[in-house]
Amino acid sequence: MELPVFYAKDLSSGQGFYTMDEPTSKYCIQVLRNEKGDKVLLADGKGTRYEAVITDDHRKKCVVQISGETAMPVPVPHLRIAIAFTKNTSRMEWFLEKAVEIGIGGIIPLLTQRTEKEKFKAERLENILVSAMLQSKQWYLPVLTEPMPFDKALAAAGQKLIAHCLPDEKQHLLDTMLPGKDTLLLIGPEGDFTPEEVTKALEKGCLPVSLGDTRLRTETAGVVGGTLMAAVNRADTKLS
Repeated sequence: MELPVFYAKDLSSGQGFYTMDEPTSKYCIQVLRNEKGDKVLLADGKGTRYEAVITDDHRKKCVVQISGETAMPVPVPHLRIAIAFTKNTSRMEWFLEKAVEIGIGGIIPLLTQRTEKEKFKAERLENILVSAMLQSKQWYLPVLTEPMPFDKALAAAGQKLIAHCLPDEKQHLLDTMLPGKDTLLLIGPEGDFTPEEVTKALEKGCLPVSLGDTRLRTETAGVVGGTLMAAVNRADTKLS
């Protein structure tokens, strides 16, 4: 039987005991019905897996004793998506959840000329990332940055791809992306990037890519793009 995994943001290496916060304690003790003596796993979101035993099954402040810790491998390469958030909060929350499950390591809310939403509730979105990380049995919490201007995103290191709908020459992402390299994929807002933004991106070394033959919503494009990036690297791993 798999051990349940709980998020422990402020847990440090070498720590002997840890007290879960109230929401996590309630979920552990009341919902999952764990009790004193049960074994659990803790994730700090930074790549360390902690083995622990419940020593106090208090439903508001569950205490565990750390019995071991393991540094989990860092996901390589680092895949990120810079995406213009839309006004429809539920759609973007859905995108974040799926991006984590796919294995995207970083999400950048992109500020473009046509971006509709420039602010968001960071705490709520982080909770979505945490839930998706735990559900998909991962140990690294993806980084959600502050909203970033388009020009600043173009300065990122590594391989950069831009998915746009303009009738310019571009190849499918599967035929363009080089596996094994840190990659940033730019996804535009509803209404797409402006021609000026696309031109600037190409001047900064971005490669234009297509995600398929149909026009996708912003959040769908993000999920499709992330899936394709992950597929490129999985295929490369199998071949090597």
